[in-house]
Amino acid sequence: MMRSMYAAVSGLRVHQTKMDVIGNNIANVNTVGYKKGQVTFQEAFNEVIRGASGAQDGKGGTNPQQIGLGVNMGSMNTIHTPGASQRTDNPTDLKIEGNGYFMVSGDKDLSTKYYTRAGNFVFDEAGNLVTPNGMKVLAKYNGSKEYADKMGIDINKDLDSVWVSKTIMAPASATTEAELSGNLNSSKPTFDYTDPKEDEIVYKNFSIKDSLGNDYTINLAFTKMGANSWDYHVTSIDGPGSVTVDTPSITNPLDKTTGDQGGTVTFNTDGSMKIDGSEKFSLELSGMAGSYFGELTDKNDPSTATNTISIDLSGISQVKGESELKSDLNGRKAGKVTGYSINASGEVVASFSNGIKESLWRIQLANFDNPMGLEKIGGNLYDVSGNSGDPNIGNPNSGSFGKITAGVLEMSNVDLSNEFTEMITTQRGFQANSRVITTTDEMLQELVNLKR
Repeated sequence: MMRSMYAAVSGLRVHQTKMDVIGNNIANVNTVGYKKGQVTFQEAFNEVIRGASGAQDGKGGTNPQQIGLGVNMGSMNTIHTPGASQRTDNPTDLKIEGNGYFMVSGDKDLSTKYYTRAGNFVFDEAGNLVTPNGMKVLAKYNGSKEYADKMGIDINKDLDSVWVSKTIMAPASATTEAELSGNLNSSKPTFDYTDPKEDEIVYKNFSIKDSLGNDYTINLAFTKMGANSWDYHVTSIDGPGSVTVDTPSITNPLDKTTGDQGGTVTFNTDGSMKIDGSEKFSLELSGMAGSYFGELTDKNDPSTATNTISIDLSGISQVKGESELKSDLNGRKAGKVTGYSINASGEVVASFSNGIKESLWRIQLANFDNPMGLEKIGGNLYDVSGNSGDPNIGNPNSGSFGKITAGVLEMSNVDLSNEFTEMITTQRGFQANSRVITTTDEMLQELVNLKR
């Protein structure tokens, strides 16, 4: 009889542990990124009353006779199934759609890493992307070296903390190339330099920028010289300082001189431009004070600037219709960070006041061969264990890694209906084991009363 009592005691103990896990699951039903616990039981060892025997001497075999001695905890697993989505529209709330865990660290050198599915991140006052308890989110720098130098970021690091500083200006960049497209009216009369007329000239003005972000306006004039040929002229350049055009020389078609017109382009009979090299020319500038155009041969020596802008006219056609030209060129003024967004690939894209967007960081994810082997350490964080395997690190939305959705959080994967069902069966199991103890106690009482 004592065996039944001790077996029931073991049943009480494991059912109480299971109720503790169920209670914790229900307590975390609204916890962001929480993964529910699951308890399973297994039979404890058995006492052999009589062993089994095989058939012999005309008799059949007999089965073993064993009495079980209770129940043990079989496993206590963390179930890493995905939780439901909760829309928040907060751009720093992130959900992983698929496999992977965010990596965070609270160390200055980021040497100790933890893992989480809870993506309720915020930017702190210093511009760091952090968890609610201040852990920094880890990523790989994905931006330009120029911006990294200004921010003091080591681009050679495999992992660094996401940092978007609104005090750092995105540097200006000088124009290096421009493309013109559109149409020149084939019905224009042939231009006569001896008797020039204003309405026979097609003008196109476009702005270029120097290395400080200053604007200069290049004025181009196109004049029809034959059935399928046009001359182009750089008539002037307007802007700060005394910038001059070296080649081609400035020529005004209205001055009734034939001077250096800059160049000639020819068109095919279908109106497309003939590609023979004449459709491109280099605009060489000089006279800038403290700035440059084009590119630097030596990034640390402004005197090595090319001060040359490549202009491509191949996008221009010549057909009957309105003369209308468009320009597309690079170069930008300086700007500061005005906002940010995070895309499905984990890229943190900063928006600048000069209208450009630049991907600065790419959040990294970690995968594990056995996620159930991860150890919970509180705060929605996990740590590696001897049975989780080492983390496999990679980019979101690539390979086996899930994509990231911004403005959405992954909620707890606790199913209340299942938990309440488990609670009922656990309560009944605890109750039944209690009844075994009271019944065994009554039997012992009857045994004691035999002496009366």
